[in-house]
Amino acid sequence: MNSPLSLPACDFGSGSLHNADIVADYLELSAIFSGDLRSFSRDLTAAIGLAAEEDFEDVDAEIVGRESTAQDAVGRMEMRQRVLGQAYPFELDENGEEVLFIAEDPDLGQAAYLLSLILSNLPSASQLLNDFPGCPTDQETRDFRRYFQYFATAAMAAEVVGPAWSFGFPRPDGTGFVEKLSRIWAVLKDGSVQPRLFAPNVPKDDQVDIFAWREQKDELPGFLLAAAQVATGKNWKQKSNRDHVSNVFPKRWFRDPPATAMVPYHVIPFTPGERFRDDVIVCGNILHRLRVPYRVSEAVELNKQGIRIEGFDRLPDAADSLMSYVGRARVA
Repeated sequence: MNSPLSLPACDFGSGSLHNADIVADYLELSAIFSGDLRSFSRDLTAAIGLAAEEDFEDVDAEIVGRESTAQDAVGRMEMRQRVLGQAYPFELDENGEEVLFIAEDPDLGQAAYLLSLILSNLPSASQLLNDFPGCPTDQETRDFRRYFQYFATAAMAAEVVGPAWSFGFPRPDGTGFVEKLSRIWAVLKDGSVQPRLFAPNVPKDDQVDIFAWREQKDELPGFLLAAAQVATGKNWKQKSNRDHVSNVFPKRWFRDPPATAMVPYHVIPFTPGERFRDDVIVCGNILHRLRVPYRVSEAVELNKQGIRIEGFDRLPDAADSLMSYVGRARVA
């Protein structure tokens, strides 16, 4: 395999979930950026050997460790394919030896996966693209983060099977904080928006990037209402809004706080780690790379039904821009 990428230095003898995900991402990115759109797991043992930090005294143990990590990585990709179905933009042959990129013209679910894969391996979060000449520029990175906000909004709409608003700053409709909040609550009809005297003077989004609700026709409180934080940086675990949406946000921005409790969500491009249960305890419900693309695919059907998903009309342009970057990166 003539991959344009290099595996980062790591102890690949541990067989951890983290290492399996790194190597799986390496194979996927290698297929995306290679000229023939494919990568080969059989070549991983050598690549892992070049990247390994640990010098094994026992050569046999070193080979077994490398092969085990390679097998675990193939297992991770098979799991991704099984969970995501058609939203997974790769195919593996029956032996798990060849990884083929099949999404040169991606649907929106596939585009959501590709965007998540790239965002979770930016140099600020990973080392896979560190020395890659086609690494996203600063402007491309800013664009990708903005696009992820729109994909996250679509995913949240599908999560609750209802309308969703992109509330994170800057908002796609250019509205101010209070104006946007008032427009949303004119639909929800539970509580009265009025900033309290002690509230921040120049709020951006106050830790809420998306509101999504399961629509009720009776105009009564007590419905499913999600308030999501979108986090694309390595420090996403430190950005929990779980307590904030319960105890701070309603007291700051409402004269009569909603009777309905907001359900905290986190939307991230990363794969779930070995401490995911604790992450949920800290952050609330989490849509991650193995959930967002599938939900985006479901949102396509919701949009056809006329359910309002703010920013959905920008997703095709986001997918086109993403693939333009991929083409540039291949040349680089």
